[in-house]
Amino acid sequence: MGAAGALALTGLPAAFAAPSATAVIAEVYGGGGNSGATLTRDFVELGNAGSTSYDLSDYSVQYLPGTPSAGSQWQVTTLSGALAPGARYLVAEGTGSGGTTALPAPDASGAIAMSATSGTLALVAGTTALTCKTAADCAADTRIVDLAGYGSAVVREGSGPAAGASNTASVARAASSADTDDNAADFTAGTPTPVNSAGQTPGSGDGGGDDGGGTDPGTLRVHDIQGTTRLSPYAGRTVTRVPGIVTGVRTSGSLGYWIQDPQPDTDPRTSEGVFVYTGSAAPTVAVGDSVLVTGKVSEYYPSSTSQSATEITAPATTVLSGGNALPEAATLDAGTVPDAYIPDAAGASVESLALQPAVYAQDFYETLEGMRVTFADARVVGATDAYDELWVTVKPEENATTRGGTLYSSYDQPNTGRIEVMSLDASAAFPVANVGDDLSGPTTGPLDYSTYGGYNVQATQLGTLADNGLKREVTRRQKGDELAVATYNVENLDALDDQEKFDRLAEGVAVNLNSPDVVALEEIQDDNGAVNDGTVTAETTLKRFTDSIRAAGGPRYTWRYIAPANNQDGGEPGGNIRQVFLFNPKRISFTDRAGGDATTATSVVKTRKGPQLTYSPGRIDPTSDAWDSSRKPLVGEFTFHGEQVFVIANHFTSKGGDQPLHGRYQPPARSSETQRAAQAAEVNTFVKSLLAADRNAKAVVLGDLNDYEFSRTVTTLTTDRVLKPLITTLPAAQRYTYVYDGNSQTLDHILTTPSITSFDYDVVHINAEFADQASDHDPQIVRIDVSKCRNH
Repeated sequence: MGAAGALALTGLPAAFAAPSATAVIAEVYGGGGNSGATLTRDFVELGNAGSTSYDLSDYSVQYLPGTPSAGSQWQVTTLSGALAPGARYLVAEGTGSGGTTALPAPDASGAIAMSATSGTLALVAGTTALTCKTAADCAADTRIVDLAGYGSAVVREGSGPAAGASNTASVARAASSADTDDNAADFTAGTPTPVNSAGQTPGSGDGGGDDGGGTDPGTLRVHDIQGTTRLSPYAGRTVTRVPGIVTGVRTSGSLGYWIQDPQPDTDPRTSEGVFVYTGSAAPTVAVGDSVLVTGKVSEYYPSSTSQSATEITAPATTVLSGGNALPEAATLDAGTVPDAYIPDAAGASVESLALQPAVYAQDFYETLEGMRVTFADARVVGATDAYDELWVTVKPEENATTRGGTLYSSYDQPNTGRIEVMSLDASAAFPVANVGDDLSGPTTGPLDYSTYGGYNVQATQLGTLADNGLKREVTRRQKGDELAVATYNVENLDALDDQEKFDRLAEGVAVNLNSPDVVALEEIQDDNGAVNDGTVTAETTLKRFTDSIRAAGGPRYTWRYIAPANNQDGGEPGGNIRQVFLFNPKRISFTDRAGGDATTATSVVKTRKGPQLTYSPGRIDPTSDAWDSSRKPLVGEFTFHGEQVFVIANHFTSKGGDQPLHGRYQPPARSSETQRAAQAAEVNTFVKSLLAADRNAKAVVLGDLNDYEFSRTVTTLTTDRVLKPLITTLPAAQRYTYVYDGNSQTLDHILTTPSITSFDYDVVHINAEFADQASDHDPQIVRIDVSKCRNH
């Protein structure tokens, strides 16, 4: 086949209502691998009755069941290259478990499991799935170049579908590829005769099917396929008999295996490994097999903003031998992983940039994508999760926290030593690790990429867990003249949760936080949780929770909250999460002023006795656009030892929708930050109104702000120095409340007005660093000596 640039491009054919004089569907076979079949794979063969080459770029072959149901959809296999005059073009489809003979090397590959006896195939100008499901509707779709219905197909051309298709018989046109737009007349049943664009047939000596069509490697190696950027130069093209050693096999989730070329090139930018995706078919190879792989190169994007993983899809594999030595694994450590994270593309994609593995960590990992990597004696920086995954750092000195994690301290210097670890050995128990533990000895396996966290090691050898004994913290009890105010995100707590969750969270309040005077809770749901029936009250939820705190040795707390309007505050649909004040009436009193509700704003009134809230509890400007589909701040007025204290509980909008640190757009866009900045401005304005009424007003602003201490959100919240973020008073290695993708970071905050000068602040680490969590957030507490706070 000649170069694409040299091909003559024919005009777009009309709908199949007018017979095609050029490209047509020449043969259809859906019995591959079925009982009695000789061929192992389904196929569609195209022909060209014209006198010029037919460009198939951006074309597709699509399949619809013979009798489509309401839920049936056209399945698509994309094409590339061109169809020469008088030639054939072979599209390989689904593989069965039977048969003995492979197809010749296909010109395109898909994984459609076609019916042997009834179905419809369409040659389509475009790659978007068709939507028609009747012959008349499909005849009106001008994208359809040709169509073949067989068996009892509802969608067909002419008087009826082609007859006689079976496990052992295809339906094929005459050799002339003549098209009269009558499937029954144009196609006849017979022995399948697959031919590719090179004129090869099964067993002709240069195929690419399950037997490889030969035992000699093709002209391309893995490093050719991977190339020197993040995208393969062969994406969308079929590659033939690519050699490699199987280094890992994945038998759950995304099925397939990794191969690595034992004969690398000398270019450090080109990876020698690649993932071979087998679709729904379990891999039949073993680690150590020497194989030749034929299939279509694709770039798999786990999400719309992630980088891609280069794969070979719809593979045909020849196993040459087993038990071969594996290629040497590349070492991941402080000496090999660069300190810079990823190139800056001014917000655009980095995909076209030449890789610089000696400069950027993400480029370095990309050049190892699919290859065996290894690290030894790495510290755990992200605890084992519910999916049997954990995070380690291969740079133990990089931004270490006091408890063994890795601190995320700025946007422009992400931690480069973090790497996620999973296991390919489904028979072995995955270690249950906490932050600060170690994986001692080597961990080795292919390097993969996924939407959750980016690059990860698919371990075929997993290090041994060394438990370093991380303990849950217990903060000290407040003194008699200290007001203790805490914040705790209790992760969608509702009355339908099991008692164990209530007990674990209650212990956190009564024991680890040592029974604060006031606890601002985030994510208290309504009384029936995610049941979406209009319920907005949380009385049953709070009764169970406060009873559990009492049973754990805490005080008998009272509560205040504003019930949200149904489904207006974001969070889990039907859950109606909200902030709640718990307070110990034996230590502090709440000033109730009725009238606050979901849509009515509270405000500050200046009186001779000091500032007062119009409504307590109340909400800050709840109808402002800043709070659309988000939690509204809860404000309460308290009295402690004769002193007024205002508490503002917050739960700002989530970071959902932000581009990932490891994604292809760099630097990543933080689109969610815009709304949080607007929310921070609302709270800042409210605090200013409080200070305008009394410059010595004592206020505590706290909660889950869903943003970092160096973020625009916190900067906006503290504008004009009306609030002090207490997280900044801690040593840098202690500034975190949450762990995500191996980064210890601050999302939860306590801030205070200038008059609060005598305080003791503590983040109480009881959840985020542990595999066994009551919540994914750590609580925090401030103890304020109200009598010593200055009046100025």
